[in-house]
Amino acid sequence: MKNWFKENASHLTIIAILVLLVFFYFTPVWQGKTLAQSDVVQAAGGQKEMFDFKAKDGKAPLWTNSMFGGMPVYQIWLGHEANVTTYISKALRAVFPPPADILLLYLLGGYLLFSVLRLKPWLAAVGAVALAFSSYNMIYIEAGHMNKAYAIAYIAPIIASIILCYRGSWLWGGSLLALFMALEIRTNHIQVTYYLFISLLVLVGFEVYYAIRDKKLKQFGQSTAVQLGAVLVAVLVNATVLFPTYEYSQLTTRGKANLTSTENGGGAESGLTKEYAYGWSQGVGENITFLIPNAYGGRSGGVLDKNSNVAKFVKGLNVPEAQAEQFAQSMPTYWGEKMFTSGPWYFGAGVIFLFILGIVIVKNRYKWWLVSATGLTIFLAFGKHLPFISDLFFDYFPMYNKFRAVESILVIPSVLIPILAILALDQIISRAAEVKNLDKKLLYTGGGVAALCLLIALMPDLFLSFRSSTHQQLITSYQQQVGDAAMGNEIVNALLKDRAAIASADAWRSLIIVLITFGAVWFYIKKKATLPIMLAVVGLVTLADLWTVNKRYLNDESFNSPAALQDHMPKREVDDLILMDKDPSYRVFDLTTSPFQDARQSYYHKSLGGYHAAKLMRFQEVLEHQFDGAINEDVLDMFNVRYVITRDPKNNSERIQRRSSAAGNAWFVDKITFVKDNNEEMNALDSFDPRKEAFVNKEFEDKLKATQLGNSANAQINLVSYHPDTMRYEYTAPRDAFAVFSEVYYEKGWKAYVDGEEVPIIRADYILRALQLPGGNHEVEFIFAPQSMKTSTILSTIFSIVLILGIGVALFLHYRRKNQAPKVVANHK
Repeated sequence: MKNWFKENASHLTIIAILVLLVFFYFTPVWQGKTLAQSDVVQAAGGQKEMFDFKAKDGKAPLWTNSMFGGMPVYQIWLGHEANVTTYISKALRAVFPPPADILLLYLLGGYLLFSVLRLKPWLAAVGAVALAFSSYNMIYIEAGHMNKAYAIAYIAPIIASIILCYRGSWLWGGSLLALFMALEIRTNHIQVTYYLFISLLVLVGFEVYYAIRDKKLKQFGQSTAVQLGAVLVAVLVNATVLFPTYEYSQLTTRGKANLTSTENGGGAESGLTKEYAYGWSQGVGENITFLIPNAYGGRSGGVLDKNSNVAKFVKGLNVPEAQAEQFAQSMPTYWGEKMFTSGPWYFGAGVIFLFILGIVIVKNRYKWWLVSATGLTIFLAFGKHLPFISDLFFDYFPMYNKFRAVESILVIPSVLIPILAILALDQIISRAAEVKNLDKKLLYTGGGVAALCLLIALMPDLFLSFRSSTHQQLITSYQQQVGDAAMGNEIVNALLKDRAAIASADAWRSLIIVLITFGAVWFYIKKKATLPIMLAVVGLVTLADLWTVNKRYLNDESFNSPAALQDHMPKREVDDLILMDKDPSYRVFDLTTSPFQDARQSYYHKSLGGYHAAKLMRFQEVLEHQFDGAINEDVLDMFNVRYVITRDPKNNSERIQRRSSAAGNAWFVDKITFVKDNNEEMNALDSFDPRKEAFVNKEFEDKLKATQLGNSANAQINLVSYHPDTMRYEYTAPRDAFAVFSEVYYEKGWKAYVDGEEVPIIRADYILRALQLPGGNHEVEFIFAPQSMKTSTILSTIFSIVLILGIGVALFLHYRRKNQAPKVVANHK
């Protein structure tokens, strides 16, 4: 054991330092504070009903009625108790509470990758810092995109595992790949995993080339087979994550449209529209932020202070200083083409310099993969700004059109760029003699990057316009806001000066970082500085650079006490009044906010609104056709919207409208009208009385015996027991009748029973459930128990055991081989 500590002293010391960085960056976490993340607040609203029933029943339901009239919880929260990686993640969080655990994963994953690349430990530590502190790693955490952050954290160790496999270390490579890929998939952020897959396809392409060139196709095939086996294990460990999600995705806005469109020749669209998917596309010129963080103004607002040109101009109009500063804070310093942004994609000025140097000097098996995959993913991030590449993938690459915010693919360059940058340092340290004219190449690349920073620092207006394509609309909006055209122009002109000043200040900053990094490397190759000094300078300046930029977005002020977080979900007087209604189930529609972009209303009520990126397609189509411009009261009735919350424009007070026309939890109709297709069914909802008539698609005609249905007079049906997964009704009907339920139709899991006998569920009124019921006194029960979840739970359990055994075997064989290795005996003669 003593020898083991001695052999691994450097690694243990570095890991201890990386842990300390986590402690210092997230000091508030250890004080019991929590991030006030907007997306986490939204998630809390959608999860509230589910967690309430979990606390009562000991397990969470698989369906919730708290958003969009009802939806599966697969993308909201799921425990995945059969998945071994669930317990690995819980163990880590028990020691390092979120988000500290994410930063630790960034750092340790990066360190593992650089160690697998056979870099010296302290150089690997520098690489881990460069990789971990890339700006969007922290911006995603600040915004509450926690699953995305976890998914990014596992990219580096997955790459490390694949490198081990192709190097011939199949046992360790395969075991680690299965583990880290299982953890990656468990984060349930398929978009990041998909983008990783694209970059790894490029890697495999280069490996095929090397295998052919070196006549090692057999070894390549064996390595690839090991990886495919590892990925298969990881997929099946995550069966409960993937299979129900895939099933659900086919019926969401990521799947195929139900309505035909005249714009595409009468066909149903599949996947997201390009306009929606490309909504957040990286501007081509905006890539300058990789080097100069605030070249495009930083985040959308909250950047300017009392010393800004805008604040000074407003103060000159005799506006109080505090009010002038508040006005300046609201000004949009970001001037790119995105609708808004939380901050720039910044990889580090020194890192970018070393990356460019790496392109010039590195001779490494992985160099051209790193360059090619980085270039491809940067081009794809341009989205609508480079459509001839983006459209090719959107139209023809499988599943690519399922994801929005294409700029997110920049998470791949945020990993690959630091890798090549650190490989450049490794080339200088280990193989400098192999590089012809190293000093000139270093001078030219360093001088070129420094010159760019200097020019933008001195003449920002010459290189950057500081105006977006909507600049004229910005001017018009401020002219209207202040009621004076000339004054509106002056305010915007002051804003342009502030944008230029921000860019210039950060260009000076980046220039200093590039010069320090260049100087450390230059003195090292000229033998004026030792290796430890060079690594210390580069490591510290990289850490200081990225740390301080990240603190602009994720800092101590981002944290609040748990008590303060309750303010994000305040219970209003209107909520208390509605909650006095003790009926087991009814819906609330809150118009005091953007109802379909805000899940906070779901915290206290079964809401018709909510917030989620993957709504059911049918619900989205109802929104687009029945709530666009005006609210269809008949649709509110069929969803049993009993209460509408509005705001009085005169005094800004909130008030409740109790809707007596709400149809209730279930009702019998007098008439069924069959419609030929989805379009006709949707059009039928434009004006109808849901309590008297139901519209049913002809696809369900063979499941109904319409001739046996009679008038609903004297028939009654009532909800007697409510649970998100199980709803019970009792009814009385003199003869066979047709009942419509104010519950969303979802064919993948809901079963209906009359007195214990299963009956087919009919879809009525485009999105609701309906049943043909026999006359008499009976009980109806709806149960949500998807077969996909049952099957996937069994698979997840089996392959979790396989994963544990595989890692156990790898450890056993590793130590057995180590113990069987011949020991060198010192000769003391």
